Amino acid sequence: MRRTLTLLLALFCACAALPAWAQAAPEALYRSLGERPGIQRLMDDFVQRLKTHGRIGPLFKDTSLKHLSEQLTDQVCELSGGPCKRDGPSMKQAHQDMDIGHAEFNALVEALQDSMDAQGVPFGTQNRLLALLAPLHREIITR
Repeated sequence: MRRTLTLLLALFCACAALPAWAQAAPEALYRSLGERPGIQRLMDDFVQRLKTHGRIGPLFKDTSLKHLSEQLTDQVCELSGGPCKRDGPSMKQAHQDMDIGHAEFNALVEALQDSMDAQGVPFGTQNRLLALLAPLHREIITR
């Protein structure tokens, strides 16, 4: 299943625009993710996985897990149709000095998929969230 999701993400990344189904009724996605409390649990799990991940953990060694989780929670909340607004630097600014390539980005996606599986996020909801996040790869990959 992970390979299927990774392939789907790669296909979404290749597209300039999101498909119509990924844009439809984003508030329903927010609810499907458990609203802010569910998103917060997901992001808390996700940042723990990032910090201990064998391939990309070193990228997060000096990162405040609490701050990262809060920023990601606000971002996912906003993107999924919730009432949150993320503040802080742009994705490009936040990642400009991190030397992130496609391999690191794919490892990050795998960690997010593991977190979604662990949190019981349904497959369709996972795909909808990944479709919303996929275009960010242009701002996160720096090499």
